[in-house]
Amino acid sequence: MNPLPHRTPLLAAGLALALAACHKQEAAQPPPPPQVGVVKAEPRDVPLVQDQVGRISAFRTADVRARVPGILQHRLYAEGTDVKAGQPLFAIDPAPLQAELDAQLANLASARATAVNAKAQADRARSLIGKNYVSRSDLDTAEATERTSIAAVKQGEAAVQSARINLSYARVVAPIDGRAGKQQVTEGALVGQGDTTLLTQVDELDRVYVNFSMSVTDLDRLRAAAAQGTATLTSTDQATVRIQLPDGSDFGETGQLDFSSATVNPQTGTVDLRALLTNANQRLLPGQYVTVKATLGDQHHVFLLPQAAVQRDANETFVLVVGEGKTTGADGKTITVPSAAVRRSVTVDRTDGPNWVVTSGVQPGDQVIVEGIPQARANAPVKAVAASHAP
Repeated sequence: MNPLPHRTPLLAAGLALALAACHKQEAAQPPPPPQVGVVKAEPRDVPLVQDQVGRISAFRTADVRARVPGILQHRLYAEGTDVKAGQPLFAIDPAPLQAELDAQLANLASARATAVNAKAQADRARSLIGKNYVSRSDLDTAEATERTSIAAVKQGEAAVQSARINLSYARVVAPIDGRAGKQQVTEGALVGQGDTTLLTQVDELDRVYVNFSMSVTDLDRLRAAAAQGTATLTSTDQATVRIQLPDGSDFGETGQLDFSSATVNPQTGTVDLRALLTNANQRLLPGQYVTVKATLGDQHHVFLLPQAAVQRDANETFVLVVGEGKTTGADGKTITVPSAAVRRSVTVDRTDGPNWVVTSGVQPGDQVIVEGIPQARANAPVKAVAASHAP
């Protein structure tokens, strides 16, 4: 009798039970914790930088105006080019002004001739008064005429000088070095008749101002931080600014804050500030909007954390740190997880390059998770390794 047919089902059943036990053991093993990159939180002092929107204005702007009446004859410069102080920009018809100068020269010559005659008569009267050939009244009259003629000569000289000045105004020159703007009046127009007609404008661009403002709320917050010792503010003459252009690039020159308003604008609730920058390549132009990064002092005992580490939800701003987590087991008891992702509520002040400036919520030495955040769950185990990029 062959026993194999009876033993085969028993062997198959045993193998099935063994395989099921193996699968059960494998299913019971939890998956390995996700790997996260961390940075060590270290307190430090960082420059206290305020980002504001600023607008560029020329260091000096001069209006070029017609100072005498006349017909505009020529424009003597190329619009939009750099000019030097004293360079002729426009020519006004000088003929009427020349005629006026000639008339005043003639009047001056007449006054001088009259003065010579009056002096001769007064000298004669003075020489004869001692011989009683003329009366005292005649002498007084002659000397009065002499004085009047001398005054007329001085008046004529002043009129000639005024006519010469007016004639010089027929050639309109640049008052400062700078870039001349667009012509405002065409040739052939009557200018300077009753008012000083604007012909063009010259802007000095080798240096420029950047004008910006700061809310009085931010200013009070900075002063309160200084009073508490968490920040140090610099004086106005020591504060510096950097300029970020609209394309996001840095302008490359550091400016100096040179003006701070002593009053608050009642309409905007802001304080006006102004900085002076060198603009040798004239890349900055009046009217241009830029981002102003004003360094107003130093902020103490803050943490720089990569922006990826800081998260927000509907309730708060928070980070995940590696620490001792707490979770609830299947039996309802609290379980301590020794190396878990722990949620911490934080307060952020502003950005500093690629980092957030965190003022509270983080402790020195905390391992803040900056990489692998999507895989980390609050109070769940994680495997911490050094992040590839640190602030």
